[in-house]
Amino acid sequence: MRDRTAEGTTDRRGVDPVGAPPPHRGHRNGLLAVLLAGQFMANMDGAISNVAAPAIRADLAASDAQLALVIAGYVLAYGTLLITGARLGQARGHRAVYLLGLLIFTVASLACGLAGHPLVLIGARMAQGVGAALLVPQVLTGIMISFDGAARVRALGAYAVVLAAGSVTGQVFGGLLVSADLFGLSWRPAFLLNVPIGVVLLVTGIRLLPPPRPGPRHRLDVTGMVLLGSSMVLLILPLVSGREQGWPAWTWLCLAASVPAFAFFLAGQRAGAARGRQPLLNLEVLGVPALAWGLLAIAVGQTTYAAMLFTLPLHLQEGLGHDARYAGLVFAPWAAAFGVGGVHWHRLPSTVRHLAAPLGYGLLAGAYLILGVLTSAGLADGPVLPAVLAVAGLGLGVGFCALIASFGDTVPGRFAPDVSGLVSTVLQLFAVVGVTGFGSVYLGLTTTTGPAPSVRAHALLCLLFTVTALMATIAARRATAVVPVPPT
Repeated sequence: MRDRTAEGTTDRRGVDPVGAPPPHRGHRNGLLAVLLAGQFMANMDGAISNVAAPAIRADLAASDAQLALVIAGYVLAYGTLLITGARLGQARGHRAVYLLGLLIFTVASLACGLAGHPLVLIGARMAQGVGAALLVPQVLTGIMISFDGAARVRALGAYAVVLAAGSVTGQVFGGLLVSADLFGLSWRPAFLLNVPIGVVLLVTGIRLLPPPRPGPRHRLDVTGMVLLGSSMVLLILPLVSGREQGWPAWTWLCLAASVPAFAFFLAGQRAGAARGRQPLLNLEVLGVPALAWGLLAIAVGQTTYAAMLFTLPLHLQEGLGHDARYAGLVFAPWAAAFGVGGVHWHRLPSTVRHLAAPLGYGLLAGAYLILGVLTSAGLADGPVLPAVLAVAGLGLGVGFCALIASFGDTVPGRFAPDVSGLVSTVLQLFAVVGVTGFGSVYLGLTTTTGPAPSVRAHALLCLLFTVTALMATIAARRATAVVPVPPT
């Protein structure tokens, strides 16, 4: 955040007014590693159950509804509690809440790996989501308050790598673990592996994460937590379960009820702030134009990324006849290029650096367009596919990381927990929207088997992705036009 102590931002010595003093420079790399490892585990577990679902069904004799809840339970708990987790970090200390979330996540992973009944696995997956929702918001907040200048740019680049690599690694690594059937445990090692990693992170985090400064604790907005949680459940539950159940009436009722529920939550937040109370979400932050436009760009771009992760493996396996390993590994160039773009976007020439975000999303749109044309012509297979996906990943990495960096330079430091909670929630929520919306289009167009319907559906989706990415490009331009990203 900018050096404006009067506004509550970090001062020139890097003191964090919302939590802890920054770590000594010698510990910053360790601090960053601990934070990002937690983020990586949370992202990876969001994807790993998709790959393990058939093995879980066979081993636990799970019904379709139970299997859907194994996947949806994690997403529901995670997405619902992210903003609450961010505010808890401010109220009780980012270090304490991160470690608590990591502990819950680790214990829940053990419970997942040992589950002998679908209901036990569903409960453990929801507990994993709770733990992830507590620890993930502390990651971006910790970067914002513990790093500045070039160090922050590098840290945000690493953050981008983890965001990109987590979901892809979940698909690839989960598939490999399930296929290997280690010790005859089938899908269980995919969750049990989190346990030793979590223990190491807990021990390391206790030593490296900076303790909070003494001072008054913020009062938690419990009413706001309940209202926001209820609103998010009404929105997310039908999105993650509706498609599997054929969109019954209750899903539409929940979606309709989510609108007044969110309106009631926002009205309560404004009323509480007017009375001088600490709101769960400081709505003042949405008055920063760069943040509002930037969040819109991130949201729109995220829908295409999540939908591509969901639909392309289906196209490759069910349409073109490739195996699951190929369908997972083909995303590796995307993840690698995303990381390169996230780490090195600031090396663009100073004359165009402030345009990095719209240029990145524009490159993403171009890659989608090329992929759509090649798919229609029957040429999007072999080495050309990972090459085009690498271009798309590079564009998304540049665009996303340039926007996150711009938040650090344009939003006052007192809003760090709000920004972290909003970014994490937007990423999770619009991933669900992307899979639900675009995924339904793809599945609706591939009701018959064979390559031809799949090719047509995937080509159409790529064109829709192109239009959507162009919308993200416009929003990113508006965000960076408000306050340009300064040279580093």
